[in-house]
Amino acid sequence: MKILFDQMEEKVLPQFKGGEGALNARMYTDENNKIMRGRLAPGSSIGLHTHDTGSEIIYILSGTGKVLYDGEYETLAAGDCHYCPMGHSHSLINDSDGDLNFFAVVPEHPAK
Repeated sequence: MKILFDQMEEKVLPQFKGGEGALNARMYTDENNKIMRGRLAPGSSIGLHTHDTGSEIIYILSGTGKVLYDGEYETLAAGDCHYCPMGHSHSLINDSDGDLNFFAVVPEHPAK
């Protein structure tokens, strides 16, 4: 299945998960996954949240920023990949002067 992000409407999600500014995203979702290409403008963030029923993989396409992962900051730049396993918490923060562009996959895990 081919996902054409450039043909999707970009959604503006203000204060996403309690963050600052807005998340601009083109998203494909179904019952098993959320797959998105996102952009955070300078000063914007995705708020701190816990992945209770799934995990998240974030690959940085361009720009720089940081994640707050389980209480510790990690810097991110183009080509870096961040993984937040189920049961852990994170926040994505653009603390730079340029856009932070990323690709993310949020798979849901079946109940055990």
